[in-house]
Amino acid sequence: MGGSWSWRKSSASGGSGECVEVAWTGESVLVRDSNAPLGGVVALAPDTWREFVRSLTRSAPTPS
Repeated sequence: MGGSWSWRKSSASGGSGECVEVAWTGESVLVRDSNAPLGGVVALAPDTWREFVRSLTRSAPTPS
């Protein structure tokens, strides 16, 4: 999968080292491990990415 995309990491990633980066290609959303940027990349359809993000919001714990 060639190309040069602008990868973004969440500002909420903290310092745990467990984070992913995402990039928009114009046709799909690419996801990779921020600790292994030369490793594998998962390509998702925009609708699939949106539903994934929504599912995280729905399952997020309520702050005490």
